[in-house]
Amino acid sequence: MTTATAYSSHAPSRAELDALPGDTIVEFGANWCGICQGAQASIAKALEPHAGLRHLKIEDGPGRPLGRSFKVKLWPTLILMRDGAEVARVVRPASATDIEDAFATL
Repeated sequence: MTTATAYSSHAPSRAELDALPGDTIVEFGANWCGICQGAQASIAKALEPHAGLRHLKIEDGPGRPLGRSFKVKLWPTLILMRDGAEVARVVRPASATDIEDAFATL
C-alpha cells in the first residue's frame, strides 16, 4: 500500500511555514514507512470535513532541517498550525478520532 499523495522531498523553510497565514497541517513521514502508510486512511477520514485546509506532506529523515526544527522523532507526525504557530500535534495517530480531537484547537 502506498500513500494517496506521496510525501514531498521538497520542503519549505521553517521561515516560510512560520509566515503562512491561516490554518495549515504539516504531516511528516516517509513514503516507505509502514506506519505512515497504515495511518493514511485515518488521516484522510479526519481531513475529509476540512477540504479547504492547507495540507503539506513533507518527507522527513536524518539531515532534514524542517523536521528537526519541529523536533519530530516518530512518523507520522501531524502538526496543526494557525498563522505560523503550532497549536496542536498528533504523533502516530491510531484513529481518525485522534486527529479530529486536535482539530478542536483550531
